[in-house]
Amino acid sequence: MNNHLLFKQNQQLAGAVNINSNLMNYTVNVPISLMKSIEGKYFVGTAPNLRFGNATNAWARLYNPPNSGVNLFVNTWTVSDIFTTPYSVQIWFNSTPPGFIQFSQSVTPSNLTIIPQPQSHIQLQYAISVSGLPTGGIKAYGRYGLAGTTINSEEEGKFIFPPGGSYLIFLSNPERPTLLATGNIAFGWWEEPIMQ
Repeated sequence: MNNHLLFKQNQQLAGAVNINSNLMNYTVNVPISLMKSIEGKYFVGTAPNLRFGNATNAWARLYNPPNSGVNLFVNTWTVSDIFTTPYSVQIWFNSTPPGFIQFSQSVTPSNLTIIPQPQSHIQLQYAISVSGLPTGGIKAYGRYGLAGTTINSEEEGKFIFPPGGSYLIFLSNPERPTLLATGNIAFGWWEEPIMQ
């Protein structure tokens, strides 16, 4: 799959990456995630220290608030640092998750040359030590990981959510549910304004 965009130098984009726009004109293929970063639309974030086990679960999601004015394009996600137990990962679209929702403070634009820094319209939410499963929405797919392994996926922006939608990663350890565990979930995404 070709996940590149054709990039033509122009003065506005050249200034975003602090290069001299008076140099010769050029055309190159650029990965879409790099292009969205140059445009100030790409963000990364993590939900660290997600506790689960002992008959509880944890989750993290990208939530597009109803009044955001943008569409969410999920690019990449990673589940890591679960060392004590095998674990299950379920991916849910547009579901209502269980537990007390917390907001991650670990969200940043990937292009740090833009001043003022772009602010994400998307919320990275999470909950720890929850009972039950998400309700509503769609359980789209799942993965399984052994203790000490990392699971990640490059989605290339193919999962697109309008305002009110969400992309949720749900963690559990069904093989050894009495073992306590912690892990991290990280995301990379971009946002596009909705054309009226």
